[in-house]
Amino acid sequence: MRILILKSMKTNQVSEMIYMKNNGDISKRRVKVLSVTNETFQAYCFLRGTKRIFKIENVLAFVPVINKERSVV
Repeated sequence: MRILILKSMKTNQVSEMIYMKNNGDISKRRVKVLSVTNETFQAYCFLRGTKRIFKIENVLAFVPVINKERSVV
């Protein structure tokens, strides 16, 4: 999971993740990774509208958001 998070940061890409808080609550968040440490990462969370620190071990899924441009007809 850490490799995916690092790749997202290096490519400056917005990603979606499924995250489980310490109390067991699960949420889907859209984030932009700003920095990564051994156990955590800091990201701008579009759901909360602020920078947040997340535990890598609590990330259940992490995928890049791919914006497809629609062709104009």
